[in-house]
Amino acid sequence: MATDLLPSDLSVAIGEKALQMGFSACGFALVQDVPDEVYNHWQEWIATGKHATMGYMEQHAPLRRNPQGLLPGARTVISVALNYYPAEDMPAGNPRFARYAYGRDYHDVMRCMLGELVQYIQSLQPCECRCCCDTAPLFERYWAMQAGVGFTGRNSQLIIPGKGSYFFLGEILTTLNLPPSQPIESQCGECRKCIDACPVRAISDNRMIDARRCISCQTIENRGDIPTEVAKRMGRRVYGCDTCQEVCPHNRHAVPTSIAALAPRPELSTLTYSRLTTLTQADFSRIFAGSAVKRAKYQGLMRNVEALDPTLFE
Repeated sequence: MATDLLPSDLSVAIGEKALQMGFSACGFALVQDVPDEVYNHWQEWIATGKHATMGYMEQHAPLRRNPQGLLPGARTVISVALNYYPAEDMPAGNPRFARYAYGRDYHDVMRCMLGELVQYIQSLQPCECRCCCDTAPLFERYWAMQAGVGFTGRNSQLIIPGKGSYFFLGEILTTLNLPPSQPIESQCGECRKCIDACPVRAISDNRMIDARRCISCQTIENRGDIPTEVAKRMGRRVYGCDTCQEVCPHNRHAVPTSIAALAPRPELSTLTYSRLTTLTQADFSRIFAGSAVKRAKYQGLMRNVEALDPTLFE
């Protein structure tokens, strides 16, 4: 076991290993309090009800302020990005599923890969680590920006220069003291394409998403009825929405993922509108086993199908 590596050597080795494993980017940020600007932005989002029915987003305020609450003694946030852009889209005339849900549930894929990276890190030098992927109370995009992975676009998505925004984010909190990467500032410039293209006008100029209007939130997180104004603008979208990413100029650089587990499951292409209207609970459980679509549950997906305009599929 190597224990005499310099911090700079460790960061280089970890970054190279992450890329070898299939991550598209890896960076390092110093663990410290989140700036008031970022923290207050989140509090305003909560206070104005823009988190909609996602009550869990209100919780664990102290942990969001500083990641040391998640791992005492943590000194570095290692941020990684995993490409999920598919080689092929679903048939254009079918109901639309967000691209992130084409393959295996990213939580499972990311946790497995993060675990492998932690094993490698600990083989280089003894340390404590904690893996996080979407479920921990971390400002993931903020830490990715601090770690030099990318910047937050107006649509609140993390954008990697030269690669786009079709990425999952993951973090490893570690007690290792690693040299921080150079943060990346916004490169949106004067572009407003995501704001103007949003079918429900859920994106504000200050990078705040109103989840009460967002099609992604309403078709995935909402357990009640879809608001009428949102339902009227769903188009063919039956689970999630990629519109703000589709119009983003940075995504002209998007390339297909190399991670086999994230490739589209074959049966997705057969899910025509007619097929979905007759989907049974057993069908749902079989087709979406190990899929992020199960987040909406069978009842939620069928509610979404019922909200679609049948004439769009004639």
